[in-house]
Amino acid sequence: MRRPRHGNTHLNIVLLLYLVGFFDPSLVSSITVSTPAELHASKGDTVTMSCTFSSTSRPTSKMTVDWSYRPQSGGPPQTFFHFSSRSFPPNDGQFAGRIRWQGSPARGEASISLINATLNDNGTFTCSVRNPPDVHGSPTSHTVLTVTPKAPSIRFSDVAVLLAFILLPSAIITLILIGRMLCPKKQRSQSKAYRSPIEVTEGEEYGIHPPGDKDSEDEDEYYNIKKRPPMDEGYAESQC
Repeated sequence: MRRPRHGNTHLNIVLLLYLVGFFDPSLVSSITVSTPAELHASKGDTVTMSCTFSSTSRPTSKMTVDWSYRPQSGGPPQTFFHFSSRSFPPNDGQFAGRIRWQGSPARGEASISLINATLNDNGTFTCSVRNPPDVHGSPTSHTVLTVTPKAPSIRFSDVAVLLAFILLPSAIITLILIGRMLCPKKQRSQSKAYRSPIEVTEGEEYGIHPPGDKDSEDEDEYYNIKKRPPMDEGYAESQC
């Protein structure tokens, strides 16, 4: 009884696999598509949905890219974007006018941009790439998009106006108070009246003077009173 030769058996298996791969390349060729698992954005943002792929075959005009969307509430996915030699963005529906092609098949890029994201865009986006004959492997990948309301922000102009309304009146009031403290108003005493230079004191009109010198003394006293500065003890001059 003859024993089977193990060396010949291994050689036959290798030859068989080679022939299968040569006549049916789909069994050995594969394509891999990758997308981020999650994306987060604020309402109104432009979201870039990255999609890259690697293929054992060079991309040709037969390569296609499809993007589909399934709402967060559930339901079947719906294709809204298609690429085949050129892009075909949606003309109606939820994403009409809001999708831009950002891909480059020669570099393994199949990305798109979603403009003006809304809360209704929350859901799962799927990127699917076909590059015949390399269509097997992992031709699809999923991304979950979460859009949240944008947090309110205070603009610099609003802050400047608010500060102007608060600080400017306060500064004016402070300056007025400081001015009153440093420069008090003139105060006039009401207890004493201003005495005119031509007024005479009581008894002066009836004073006794020598007959010969009456005229000269009256004249001298008049000029002395006229030259005397007015006395106003109740008048306070400001020091400012």
